[in-house]
Amino acid sequence: MSADHVHPLIQRGRDAVIAGDLPTIVACAEARLREAPNDLDALELRALAQIRTGDQTGAVATQRAALAIDPACDWAAADLVLLLTEMGDRSGAEAAARTALAARPDTADLHNLLGALLSEQDDLPDGERHLRRALTLAGPHPHVLRNLAVNLTRQGRHDEADPLFAQAHRAAPRDAEVLAHWARLHEARGDFERAHALLEQAEARGADVRLQRAVTIARQGDDLGALAVIDGMEGDPGGDALLERGRLLERLGRYDEAWDAYASGKRKLAAKLGVSYDAADVEARFERFARARAPHTLAAPPRAGAAQPVFILGFPRTGTTMLEQMLSSHSAVRAGGELPFMHECAAVVEYPLLADDAPARARDFYLQRAKDYGLVHGALFTDKMPLNETWLPLIRLAFPRSPALRMLRHPLDVCVSIFSHHMTHGEHCGYRIADIAAHLAAVEALMARYADAGIAPEVVRYEDFVSRQDAETRRALDVCGLAFEPACLRFHENPRHAPTPSYAQVTAPLNDSSVGRWKRFSRQLEPIVPALAPVIERLGYPL
Repeated sequence: MSADHVHPLIQRGRDAVIAGDLPTIVACAEARLREAPNDLDALELRALAQIRTGDQTGAVATQRAALAIDPACDWAAADLVLLLTEMGDRSGAEAAARTALAARPDTADLHNLLGALLSEQDDLPDGERHLRRALTLAGPHPHVLRNLAVNLTRQGRHDEADPLFAQAHRAAPRDAEVLAHWARLHEARGDFERAHALLEQAEARGADVRLQRAVTIARQGDDLGALAVIDGMEGDPGGDALLERGRLLERLGRYDEAWDAYASGKRKLAAKLGVSYDAADVEARFERFARARAPHTLAAPPRAGAAQPVFILGFPRTGTTMLEQMLSSHSAVRAGGELPFMHECAAVVEYPLLADDAPARARDFYLQRAKDYGLVHGALFTDKMPLNETWLPLIRLAFPRSPALRMLRHPLDVCVSIFSHHMTHGEHCGYRIADIAAHLAAVEALMARYADAGIAPEVVRYEDFVSRQDAETRRALDVCGLAFEPACLRFHENPRHAPTPSYAQVTAPLNDSSVGRWKRFSRQLEPIVPALAPVIERLGYPL
């Protein structure tokens, strides 16, 4: 219906929206829908009323109904993505955005929303692609500029992100989010003076930046000052603030208080996100993986000189970022980061049901994705997606000549490190210490069965790398077929920003301060020791 011929009920409902008259909005929408169930304007009024009354589930249903009538319905597509994101359903929001883009591929808002979603989920190159498309379609819109700058910051491309933040700030000088994200860039760079100045501006514009200020103060070495900021927060702090408080308390030697903060923070985050660990599902899936039969054929290796991955395997917080920073300090290696390709490959070939052509299809799919990410310019690039080792048979079949290095670390140190950080890898195991231990034990049991089948990567132990850096560096490079370069011993000088919780650690010279960290919490760890004792013994670690 054209703007000149708006149905009287719709016009009355729109007037009620302006007046804030919720009962009239509902009455007009429902009256119109009784006589015209497919009226998109009436559905929009109903969805608006549902959102205002807090009926998010109803609003989602209304938006989906509108899209069923018209897949190109602008308001329903964008609102559905935003609402699902707000509800914490990131996968649903992503699917809705992709479906909407299939109907309207040149919609800047949808590219921006999908780009931001992918960036939050660490699919940074794909996120960047959609954000740049949004920028092409919409021009220098401040929200698109901000989202692209955040994406590039998380990729460690600070020199590209900085001018985009500046441009977004000029276009929207009152946008506190731009200032807060810009401050994170300067904190990561170590420009703390600039970071604090930007945080002050963001706070003056209404942003709550107290946690970010505490993180910045802690990065300057003032743990007591940072703790005072967090403890000065009014009300009940959120999960991330409690985890930061725990890390500060731990560095101050207040270990019991630190553990309590970690446990409280994880409970809050799990409740907020609505996630839990399903041990039975993991056990059943890993059993299928362990029984998978390999096909008779291997994928042909990439042609000579073609780019190929170096797989850095390992549980989160085992030192995989450190190993990647070392390898990417070599002139012949590019850092790929946490690439989702193997998970995608497994879905494409229906792993663990491996047909004879599965290795070739997985390899071709993987390398095409790498090309899309811009990782084919050079001989080697790293893939350090945590827990890629669960796909180890497929990796070996698809890439028989690619180097594979697996980081190991004392299992109790791994558990403590994961428990003290907000980690999303590992089937949501990171929110309870018992679940972390269970998943670590399940992965190690799977790896033992792979080893019995003759499939095992080269192992690099975190503790050995710390104590014998030169020898372990040379050994890892040799596995990759690379000549030694002195820069690999100075990986803390690598200008690349590692987009993981380890970014601060890998910019400092190598040290052993995290070896044996678990001993600070030996009492709290007692309940999980029985589950991990066989793993600890098998891996040769002390208890």
